[in-house]
Amino acid sequence: MVLWGSLVNALAIVSGALLGATVKFSDLIQHTIMHALSLAIMIIGISMGLETTNILIPIVALVIGGIIGETLDLEGGIAKLARKLQHRTKKQGEEAGSLDLTQGFLTATLVYCVGAMAIIGGLNSGLNGDHQVLYAKSMLDGISAIFFSASFGVGVAFSAIPVFLYQGGIAILATFVAPILSQTVIQEITATGGIMILGIGLNMLGLTEIRVGNMLPAIVIAVILAIFV
Repeated sequence: MVLWGSLVNALAIVSGALLGATVKFSDLIQHTIMHALSLAIMIIGISMGLETTNILIPIVALVIGGIIGETLDLEGGIAKLARKLQHRTKKQGEEAGSLDLTQGFLTATLVYCVGAMAIIGGLNSGLNGDHQVLYAKSMLDGISAIFFSASFGVGVAFSAIPVFLYQGGIAILATFVAPILSQTVIQEITATGGIMILGIGLNMLGLTEIRVGNMLPAIVIAVILAIFV
């Protein structure tokens, strides 16, 4: 079953997020955890951003992707979805809660989807029926989901949906996408996503208000540029 590894990964994220959402900390501890996660996410973003072999690719991808995202108002759409989910999960949805849900969803989705393990794991599942990479990723994602959810809330669990679709899509289309997803393409996807993850870390610290959600099309643009540049 080519989707088994992706399914296990999605279930690990949901389980970790639900477990983390039940943990209650004082405000002081909550802020400390948020700051710790922010710093860790920034380091992850920086290390991923340095994967690029041509810095112009992520720069151009982020600019073009940002223009597309702002035109479509992707972040606004994500926020609307978050408000609907917040309304369903709580009797009285609060704005702060929907913002946390949005940030948790975006943060977890980018961290879990962008990177070599997601792509290589999907390819291995589709080409060889080997889910070992995704099993290892599932363990890492499940553990991190506990801490993400403890800070952001249950919104982290919804990141399991794009993770499953992304990795599952790669697995199903592995024969067709394998020639496209060269080492260079994977590096530029990783670098572009890493810069966005760095932006999320800065937002979490309250230093910036970067609309990272509107930069999501940059991933697709980075693939196109890496193939043709």
